[in-house]
Amino acid sequence: MLPEPHQILDVVKETQAEYTFRVAYDKPTQYNQFFQLSIPKVGEAPISVSGKGNGYLEFTMRKVGRLTEGVFGLDKGDTLFMRGPYGNSFPVADFEGKDLVVICGGTGMSPVKTVLTHFMDHPEISKSVHFIVGFKDINSVLFTDALKTFSEQPKFRTTYCLDNSEAPGFHKGFVTQYIKNVPFADFDDYNVAIVGPPMMMGFSAQECLKNGADPKKIWVSFERRMSCAVGKCGHCKINDTYVCLDGPVFNYTKAAHLFD
Repeated sequence: MLPEPHQILDVVKETQAEYTFRVAYDKPTQYNQFFQLSIPKVGEAPISVSGKGNGYLEFTMRKVGRLTEGVFGLDKGDTLFMRGPYGNSFPVADFEGKDLVVICGGTGMSPVKTVLTHFMDHPEISKSVHFIVGFKDINSVLFTDALKTFSEQPKFRTTYCLDNSEAPGFHKGFVTQYIKNVPFADFDDYNVAIVGPPMMMGFSAQECLKNGADPKKIWVSFERRMSCAVGKCGHCKINDTYVCLDGPVFNYTKAAHLFD
């Protein structure tokens, strides 16, 4: 519950609006968990882990409010306060030994990047990884080095797209247009992870179902719903569900009733 100080080890500019902050941290976290990042007398906000390694975590954020405005003023060597981790995670252990489909939009790639990296680093634990990600335009593309690396992996089938334009290595259109290329009928066992804006997740899940996916095999993450992380503010409450306490990851059999 109490924020603790952590040193910023590095800052990487992803786009004009998004930066990745590498922060010193040496405790275990699960895939897709989030932390409350804060600056004293400025505020705090829930931010998902976009990368992790020996002695550090990474957080990728967009400048959209007081807290992120303050964080963007910090640099390597400065202190950022954190409390967490919070939330549940994708059932990565259950994903192993099967085919995996990951569909995300924009900054929705941040919370699943650690999952993708896990399967890239351990190719022996998956049959295949079908990865579809969409961005608004070429200037909004995140994690360019990681995208290139993922596309070079023998077990990865990558589709990168831009909403209304084309560029080398990118298709034109929304992620939903390319879900039909995922061979669900050929999979013996599989899982689907979807992260992005609520409307994008809803349409993507529907497109997966249309192409034969089992709803019990689909997982979504309601990243934008959280605020206090401990179920007190009510900001993330949907019907009787507190996303920060029960999620943010939900199986689609539950999530289908949470979309609004």
